[in-house]
Amino acid sequence: MADKKSPASGWPIVQGDFHAGDANSPVAVMTCGSHLDEKGICDKGAAICGSCKTENLGLEKVIANIISNPNIRFLLLCGTEVKGHLAGQTMAALHKGGVKDGRVVGAEGAIPFIENLADDAIKRFQEQCELVNIMESEDLGTIGAKINELKGRDPGAFAADPMVVEVKEAAGGVETAAAGVNPQFLEIEQRLDKIEKQIEFADAEIAQRVGRKIGRDIGILYGLVAGLTVFVLLLVLLPKLNVLL
Repeated sequence: MADKKSPASGWPIVQGDFHAGDANSPVAVMTCGSHLDEKGICDKGAAICGSCKTENLGLEKVIANIISNPNIRFLLLCGTEVKGHLAGQTMAALHKGGVKDGRVVGAEGAIPFIENLADDAIKRFQEQCELVNIMESEDLGTIGAKINELKGRDPGAFAADPMVVEVKEAAGGVETAAAGVNPQFLEIEQRLDKIEKQIEFADAEIAQRVGRKIGRDIGILYGLVAGLTVFVLLLVLLPKLNVLL
């Protein structure tokens, strides 16, 4: 059996939208913008599972909970992205290229700025965890199978002791890390949220229109079938009626 260590006292040390499972498991699961059965995923063997919708403070919370538990050696990315934020892509970019001047190298999200994690915390995350990407998958069977596969590769606890970092939230607990660096970030994020809502509304409107069109087409098809059926019956029955008359 792989060697295990005790995580930091009170682990998970940062609160958020997640469910904690077996602290000795080597797998943490990040579902990005998808709300899946987090408890069910933990029951399948994950140490912790939750969504992450922002490419700044949300990522910091995930990393803080990982490096404070040396037993976690894999971060499994799954689920779908939140439009504009791209937390999954940003996490993969951070794991690969780190941070330069406060910005995640290679990130495609709108505000990929990290202010609560020092270089040593980011390096610890990169060294402690292997990132496994099955993004877009929301199937619990697929996720559970990948967790079992990774548990079978468990190398044991990371050699160093738990690393505890403080993740400070913006006023009101809103996930807008780096807003203090430049107030324009808040405005940008608010605009992104507004655009996201508009896109969702447009998608719903398009789906409704397509549904109405499909309903109309099906109605026309039913009418044609009924008319053709009556026509065929008349063709068959009229000669017989003429004979009887």
